[in-house]
Amino acid sequence: MDELLDGCAPVRARARGGRAARVAERAAPLAEGLRPIRPGMPGGQYRPLTDAGMAQIHAAALDALEVIGLANAPASGIAILTGAGAILGDDGRIRFPRALVEDMLAKAARGITLFGRDPRHDLHLTGTNVHFGTAGAAVHIVDVERKVYRDSTAQDLYDAARITQGLDNVHFFQRAMVCRDVLDNFDMDINTLYACMAGTTKHVGTSFSDPSHVAGCFDLLHMVAGGEDKWRARPFVSNSNCFVVPPMKFAEESCMVMEDCIRRGMPVLLLSAGQAGATAPAPIALAIVQAVAECLAGVVYVNAISPGFPAIFGTWPFVSDLRTGSMSGGSAEQALLTAGCAQMHQFYGLPGGAAAGISDSKLPDMQAGWEQGITNVLAGLSGLNMVYESVGMHASLLGFCLESLVLGDDILGQVLRCVRGIDVTPDSTSIDAMKEVCLGGPGHYLGSLQTLGLMQTEYVYPLVGNRMSPKEWVEAGRPELLDKAIARKNELLARMGTTIDPELDAQVRAAFRIHFRNEG
Repeated sequence: MDELLDGCAPVRARARGGRAARVAERAAPLAEGLRPIRPGMPGGQYRPLTDAGMAQIHAAALDALEVIGLANAPASGIAILTGAGAILGDDGRIRFPRALVEDMLAKAARGITLFGRDPRHDLHLTGTNVHFGTAGAAVHIVDVERKVYRDSTAQDLYDAARITQGLDNVHFFQRAMVCRDVLDNFDMDINTLYACMAGTTKHVGTSFSDPSHVAGCFDLLHMVAGGEDKWRARPFVSNSNCFVVPPMKFAEESCMVMEDCIRRGMPVLLLSAGQAGATAPAPIALAIVQAVAECLAGVVYVNAISPGFPAIFGTWPFVSDLRTGSMSGGSAEQALLTAGCAQMHQFYGLPGGAAAGISDSKLPDMQAGWEQGITNVLAGLSGLNMVYESVGMHASLLGFCLESLVLGDDILGQVLRCVRGIDVTPDSTSIDAMKEVCLGGPGHYLGSLQTLGLMQTEYVYPLVGNRMSPKEWVEAGRPELLDKAIARKNELLARMGTTIDPELDAQVRAAFRIHFRNEG
């Protein structure tokens, strides 16, 4: 487009230094208020469920809680839940009267903020505000250059966090892979937490493999925060907690972790991750019913401990390929499940999160592109507050790819532009610009002041994606997408150092066994 603009740009634009100067000017960062896309833009344009459908799902979820209930609560959970009004049956299942669920919904926190260590990265979970980030527990790293999968390490997790720090459209970093080189489980929890925090000042999500590990991990958190009081004032890490094992059972140790995290001031993600056709019902609507019922049990649990405590309603059902029983995270059904869950979060007025952007493809190829694009755009348009696993995930969550993380930032830029929608204002519908062009003007809008003025504030451009003409592409040496992604990954890793002060890092490494190198 710049070649065309050169032929019709005003003379005064040429005087500022020609094409190179104009390109540099347009590439300069915009003030936050002028950016065409940003974290927390409101979605909600896409609504696969009708109002009647949401009410029916809600009623069925209440029936499930009252009639079926949940099994396997820990002793502490039984005491908490029955003390709030739940009923322990002779079969050991906890059942939830409707009035109890409704009372706890009334107490539940709304409009919460998930803090970053840098306040610029705070996430305001209100209404249909949309934020994209990572998540998952991949056990492999995808090596795109050799086309192999290898065990993921603490260094890989740290590198992914550092890359995320440099990506505008990835708004938070939840643990995306398992540190398989760390054999001791406590050390693994410590390294997972510290690798995430050392790599990024964005909000971090993590989990704990054993209730006994929570106290030691909070020692680390207090060190990084500068004290327990500062941590409690701005808790910048949340606990991703699989407190249920679908269908309709509590996960005892995870519940104990959740109880401890709440008392220590850590926000929780109440995560129900059934798989439709396997651990959740096959009908999409009924899979949502089960996920909603399980998360409503979590709402009761949390608010029985601490009314109004910040918790994310994590209905997170996945999809099975019913021909094989394997997970199908990049399917259209997954996109619909996630969008329907987002609507249910809004039905309750609760901050919510679910999964999108997962690819079943083993490499960042065309299949990965369509799977990530379709599921992320539906999640964004549905107004999902927290879109987890939106970048980097391959092989149905078994593999994480650093190059795909970089490519995903471009995808999310386009998704966020769709979320923003079309601005219809008196200025944007005025025909004055049409009159200037059509009545005695050049007959096109290239180079017009309106076009130039909107190039950065109305349009979003990929950083890695290729929009060259075939002639330009050949002249540039036929660059391939993955080559550009590898180059940007390496540039980010060279530029993004640790976010931890060297003196504090030395103290952490003296107190804990840290398995990754401190770059930068």
